[in-house]
Amino acid sequence: MVQADTAKTGQGGAGRRDTGAGTWRAGIRRAIRTASRPGPWKRGPVLAALALLLGLLMLLHAKIPNGIGGIGSLVETFLPWFGLFIPVLLAGALWRRSASAVVALLLPVLVWLNLFGGLLGDKSHPGGDLTVVSHNVGADNPDPAGTARDLAATGADLVALEELTPQARGTYEKGLAKAYRYHTVQGTVGLWSKLPLTDIRPVDTEMDAGPLGATKPADVKLAYNRALRATVTTDHGSLAVYVAHLGSVRVTPRTGFWTDSRDRNAQALGKAVAAEKNKRVVLLGDLNGTTDDRAFAGITAQLHSVQDAAGDGFGFSWPAKFPVARIDQILVRGVQPESSWVLPATGSDHLPVAAGISW
Repeated sequence: MVQADTAKTGQGGAGRRDTGAGTWRAGIRRAIRTASRPGPWKRGPVLAALALLLGLLMLLHAKIPNGIGGIGSLVETFLPWFGLFIPVLLAGALWRRSASAVVALLLPVLVWLNLFGGLLGDKSHPGGDLTVVSHNVGADNPDPAGTARDLAATGADLVALEELTPQARGTYEKGLAKAYRYHTVQGTVGLWSKLPLTDIRPVDTEMDAGPLGATKPADVKLAYNRALRATVTTDHGSLAVYVAHLGSVRVTPRTGFWTDSRDRNAQALGKAVAAEKNKRVVLLGDLNGTTDDRAFAGITAQLHSVQDAAGDGFGFSWPAKFPVARIDQILVRGVQPESSWVLPATGSDHLPVAAGISW
């Protein structure tokens, strides 16, 4: 009995020693795992890299080559929307508890705020000497009469229309005749005014390129002309007004973001504005692109966006059902922008845009 008790006691002591050693080894393993686990500055390297790439993309957007499928212009068209990636990356950084990714996100945040932070507030001022409206009424507009009534109801002093068709032209002329004494239509663009119009002429935006285009007679070209220039006489002096509808852009598998005709039109329009002798100029129209797009450098170097100067928000105008870009522009020089806003939808796939300006 004594020997048995002694054996049992010995076995029990050994078991306790084994258990202590196992606990000690487990503690060592946990300490090693804890020490080898990456800290907050080493976590999320992919998220940090993506944040830096996003910031560099927005910062250096003008350096993105345009030769491969127009990728540069495509990025610049939707540049404000790249800011949506910031909260996505922030959520990932917080989930991974990555301090490096959070710090890296400072770059895209600062770049985006520098580019678009000024559009977040309302910079408009009440009043204005002249109210102007521009609207691509849409060739497939099912209710041109209703659109004309809506535009007349704005009370604007000047109304510019783009994408007028021969079938709908009479409807717009009839619907706007009572509110606007003066008007001109040059091809597919028109200008209605409460003030006298003089020195009216079409503007050649090089819709026809190459030798074949040069052989077309003037009356054939005028039928589908897409830009005009007129002088508006005001109490404060004359004002040169341009109305333009630049070429369309397309996204195709073969060409990517195709902007050839639009870019050619933009360059020609920029030259026309550069040759303008009147110090006061207003450009109204569907430019089929945003002012961030490099294609409009020749225009934006001379004229300034009223939305940027005196708007409330981004002023997206297309497509009407869910606007994602402001391609309908009001640009000025020699006058003071007071306000800029987007009007309610009509039967067009574009929203009308309006602005108040002063001398």
